[in-house]
Amino acid sequence: MKRHIIQGAFTAITNSYYKGFLAGSIYQGNGKALCLQGLNCYSCPGALGSCPIGSFQAVAGARGYTVPFYLIGFFLAFGAFFGRFVCGYLCPFGLFQDLLHKIPFPKKIRKVPFDKYLKYLKYFFLLVFVFLLPAFVSNDFGVGDPWFCKYVCPSGTFMAGWPLVILNGGIRGTIGFLFAWKSFILIAIIILSIIIYRPFCRYICPLGAIYGCFNKVSFYRFNVNKDTCIECKKCQEVCKFDIPVYLTPNSMDCIRCGDCLKVCPTNALQRIPYLRSQEELLSDKAK
Repeated sequence: MKRHIIQGAFTAITNSYYKGFLAGSIYQGNGKALCLQGLNCYSCPGALGSCPIGSFQAVAGARGYTVPFYLIGFFLAFGAFFGRFVCGYLCPFGLFQDLLHKIPFPKKIRKVPFDKYLKYLKYFFLLVFVFLLPAFVSNDFGVGDPWFCKYVCPSGTFMAGWPLVILNGGIRGTIGFLFAWKSFILIAIIILSIIIYRPFCRYICPLGAIYGCFNKVSFYRFNVNKDTCIECKKCQEVCKFDIPVYLTPNSMDCIRCGDCLKVCPTNALQRIPYLRSQEELLSDKAK
């Protein structure tokens, strides 16, 4: 619950241009020069900042291609400090999937067939749709398309496409096949999110792919005390991604939700840099 409150507060603050929702327009002020941490569409009527993935594609696809040093630095900074903590606590589309998964369904799918192969798809989307296609496939004017945002991203459809079509009559008159395609992807993600925990984060999100590469080395990470771990596997049982946390506490797929920390019977699993002695932990339990 605490995590969802933080997610909700971050989403509300970063999408607080309420005039955009009333007028069916988007904020175009100086705040758009800043990247928000989660997957947050530039064109959302309420968005005060930009999506880092969309911004990266815009720079990569610009005429003559320039290296987006600012955005590379942005990814390195947040990745080095937080890893995929951003996915678990700050991403608006992550919150959307979390809430969808709470909807009752006769049978939730915990172990997805071929998951160990499918989870590498997000690195394909990162390499091909975010890096290569915008940089090397251009139109007659020498400008590349934002391929991931334009043809794949369901977050953009949910936060920008659908609201703007509903609120802006002029835009409604221009929608066509591409909008229908993106809506199909979003509806598929919505249905899958009810059955499978965070399917977009698992298999598609390029931002999660970037941050996941830092999980093992980020300033904020998990640690397993091998002396006190009894390998009861309760951490894996409670993990919605089915990660064997006691073996790989800093898996590239972990979004740092913290569910595993709550169920560890010996407190062998802790956060870095918040490691505490067993005496301190026992003292807290006694209180």
